[in-house]
Amino acid sequence: MTSPRILIIGAGAIGGFYGALLAKSGADVAVVCRSDYETVKQQGFNIHSHNLGDWIFRPSQVLRQAGEYSGTADYVILCTKAVKHIDGPALIKPAVTKNTVVVFIQNGVETEQIMHEAFPQNEIISGLAFICSNRLEPGKILHLAYGKLVLGNFPGGISPKTNRLCELINQAGMTCQSTEDIVTARWQKCIWNAPFNPLSVLSGGLATQEILGTQEKLVRAIMQEIVDIARACGHELPADIIDTNIKNTYAMPPYKTSMLLDFERGQPMEIEAIIGNAVRAGRRENVAIPHLETVYGLLKLRELQFNLTHEASPGQQ
Repeated sequence: MTSPRILIIGAGAIGGFYGALLAKSGADVAVVCRSDYETVKQQGFNIHSHNLGDWIFRPSQVLRQAGEYSGTADYVILCTKAVKHIDGPALIKPAVTKNTVVVFIQNGVETEQIMHEAFPQNEIISGLAFICSNRLEPGKILHLAYGKLVLGNFPGGISPKTNRLCELINQAGMTCQSTEDIVTARWQKCIWNAPFNPLSVLSGGLATQEILGTQEKLVRAIMQEIVDIARACGHELPADIIDTNIKNTYAMPPYKTSMLLDFERGQPMEIEAIIGNAVRAGRRENVAIPHLETVYGLLKLRELQFNLTHEASPGQQ
């Protein structure tokens, strides 16, 4: 079987790690890097994984933008943060041909339609990463735990090209599952993201265990509102999904959410993709979501306060 040609756009902690896995399984993997360009061009990526060991990933091409890609990509995979100032379709468009499969691995709900509208003739694969992975410094990625990837076609189904991508990830030693209903899977992930990401920021930096240990009732209320929105949108979630998420979170080691890490680093947070889209869906479907509305409003104020402070101190990092 011919090795697929893959271009990763947003080769940070997530894109760099999954790109390294795909290359391990024999795919021709190129990357678009911005801040890490010089380091990766010279040295590749140093991958340090608690599960899979250490190795160096040297991409076939290291680029500053997608338009520099040489050849035709079978898959273009977008792994940037889902934040409002990043135009995902515009970033990947120069490398997308009529036969290219467009893949995006990002957080959030109701995000697929943007890609579908931008590339109506292309196959779209939506992906969810359940992983704890950090970029320690340019070209250096630490994979701490988890790593499961869930892929599915939008609006539904599983294509042979989706299965092929799953095979490559599984072959490299990490779990990748395909699903007939990726949209429902996104709502399932939102059950956890909706309470813990914003509450970690609003609490001033508390880890998951501290939030759950003192505010389990609030966490459950937010989770229930996500269940209600998903149901109203036609996506019935498992009856025990809240209890399962609570139980699994108690069993996890305490850690900082991705939204909290972004906030502490002075980087844009994925507020709209994770919370805002859920709130708008709830309003559209006339679902009562008082807890989500409150958390979303407070988070937007926190973002505003940060932006105003940052503007007042332009030298602040």
